[in-house]
Amino acid sequence: MRRCSRTACAAEAVATLTFDYADSTAVLGPLSMLPEPHGYDLCTRHAKRTSAPVGWQVVRHVSLGEVGFNA
Repeated sequence: MRRCSRTACAAEAVATLTFDYADSTAVLGPLSMLPEPHGYDLCTRHAKRTSAPVGWQVVRHVSLGEVGFNA
């Protein structure tokens, strides 16, 4: 089990957040198979609350049958 990357959160991670700085995009998808060095693993609560800086967009990818973190 991987834990949420947010400070002081001990919940199980269900999603991975990565950033594409060139396109000003935050990408939130299902938990990656392996820990990503430039990604953030998030629990359901933090994945639902994820937002992007002004001028950025958030792309949420959901696998069929997974609805635990989509908004």
